[in-house]
Amino acid sequence: MAGKSEPIATGHVQAHARSGQIQLALMAVLLAALLIAPMLLYPIFLMKLLAFALFASAFNLLLGYTGLLSFGHAAFFGGASYFTAHAVKEWGWSPEMGILLGVLGAAGLGLVIGAIAIRRQGIYFAMITLALSQMFFFACVQMPFTHGEDGIQSVPRGMLFGVIDLGRTMTMYYFVLAVFMLGLFIIWRFVNSPFGMILKAIRENEQRAISLGYSVARYKLGAFVMSAALAGLAGAIKALIFQFATLTDVTWQMSGEVILMTLLGGIGTLLGPIVGAGLVVTLQNYLATSDIPVTIITGVVFMACVLLFRRGLIGELAASRLGRTLGMRSES
Repeated sequence: MAGKSEPIATGHVQAHARSGQIQLALMAVLLAALLIAPMLLYPIFLMKLLAFALFASAFNLLLGYTGLLSFGHAAFFGGASYFTAHAVKEWGWSPEMGILLGVLGAAGLGLVIGAIAIRRQGIYFAMITLALSQMFFFACVQMPFTHGEDGIQSVPRGMLFGVIDLGRTMTMYYFVLAVFMLGLFIIWRFVNSPFGMILKAIRENEQRAISLGYSVARYKLGAFVMSAALAGLAGAIKALIFQFATLTDVTWQMSGEVILMTLLGGIGTLLGPIVGAGLVVTLQNYLATSDIPVTIITGVVFMACVLLFRRGLIGELAASRLGRTLGMRSES
């Protein structure tokens, strides 16, 4: 028996290693494409795509790998946008310190909202996050530092570390790309850590995880705070890209938009939210001047994906024979 099990185990390890190598190769191809993309496409559009791709990836960390559906992620995205914009414009902070404040502020919001919301499950959890997010929205309407419906405008991009001028569009693009890749690496490392494996176990069978002695509430809260912090990172760089922060970023529609992006691409996959965000942002950009409302087109695309690709675009590919060959199958 020992002689038979050893080749099987060795084959499994080799297959897993080969899968990891293929995924790294795919990420290298993606990085190479993004490096030359601004020579072919409008850099501001690409930066918006990267910001929302990071936002969707952060949300997928909570939904895809923990099984928690939040309707309040706009609070972290928009809140960080406000924090960063205010710090950079009003206090004269450097862009890196402004981004750090945005991330910490979003993590703090995530800690408060998550500590309340994780006491419930399912639809009750989702409704609590929505209610608390709406409370934050109305607070943003009233608080002086947000400037109400006018928002914070003319936010300077500043000098990164005092030497790199982010006022140059191409420099700003490569900075956003670096932040995006850093966020993606953090998510990948988080998901493939022992902590991430426990989150998957909680998603699959919470009662069994409890019976094994895991503090489920603490793991859920940790995932919620991490997801909020990364969503805040996306919101912070968005404030610098467009040089303003408005109420649009904290509305419930923004929370719905990131859910749509994640579902279109495929939950529980690393590339799914990126593809979903790219699809939605591209539709919004190129159909903005169309006579047909963008929301209708987006709704039709979503319906088609739900009917034809129930796991999402990348999710279906990962479940297919080609996806297994490429090592894209989700470990969920």
